[in-house]
Amino acid sequence: MTSPRSAADWHVTEALALRYAEGAATETDAWSLEKHVESCSLCAGRVSAAVRAGAAGPALASVRAELLASVGHRPAPVPSVTASPLGRWARLWWAAGPALRGSWVVAVALVLGGAYALAYGAGFQGARSWLLALSPVLPLGGVAVSYGRHADPLYEITAATPSGGLRLLLTRAAAVLTACVPLLTAGGALLPPVAGFPGAAAWLLPGLALTLATLALGSFVGCRAAAATVAGGWLLAVTGPLLGPAATGPSGTGLSGTGESSAATIARYFSGPTAQGSWAAAALACAALLVLRRRSFDHLETR
Repeated sequence: MTSPRSAADWHVTEALALRYAEGAATETDAWSLEKHVESCSLCAGRVSAAVRAGAAGPALASVRAELLASVGHRPAPVPSVTASPLGRWARLWWAAGPALRGSWVVAVALVLGGAYALAYGAGFQGARSWLLALSPVLPLGGVAVSYGRHADPLYEITAATPSGGLRLLLTRAAAVLTACVPLLTAGGALLPPVAGFPGAAAWLLPGLALTLATLALGSFVGCRAAAATVAGGWLLAVTGPLLGPAATGPSGTGLSGTGESSAATIARYFSGPTAQGSWAAAALACAALLVLRRRSFDHLETR
């Protein structure tokens, strides 16, 4: 390269991508390009398009088709320009991807089922406080399995496309929240109320703030590690009061008491304009950090 600019502000030009695809790039230029595209999805997409359009394109397409066929993958039909609404929904479902497919949805259903079993099967009146305390971190499991090399088998390919990176991550996070919000809110509303505890929708702002905090932290350490860190911190904060002496009944079983004392302790995380205003401010701060760190999702995860 003849440009004196640093690697941080250098990108592959169309001319260099074309020379590389034709095999005409110098050895030094080729090495620089190959190293750069490891951490820049924009340039990776540019080089990939140039290679596919070149002489090697048909051979690479054949190798890719044989590889996908060997693992049992059936290529989806190419949508036409006049795609039907059903086709758009199919593409949206593909974009949601792992966020709505896998063990996470089953885990949410099990949490709801457990809350109802405690409330109506064991007579535990604090089941609603348990569910409301756990609801803000349940979406984080969906975020953890939505994006990244540990969650998406086609992560490297997806991250190199124009719709990859933060755009795809936000699409999948929105799909997670779309599934969680009605399930957890309606599920909490149908549980027996706890005296002095907020309504079933009080978890929405905390849940949004923790989700955005996970995405922002994920720009540094990856989505899986970020989700584990944020969820672990929240659970440490709330499970102490829930599992303390006040949460158990007179028999000491933990299921015979009313749970009102523990609910009153947990309610401070959700009740009142101060708590909800703090969650709203935290959500805005995390969203601002996410905007500042948006380019970090253009780099492939290395851990």
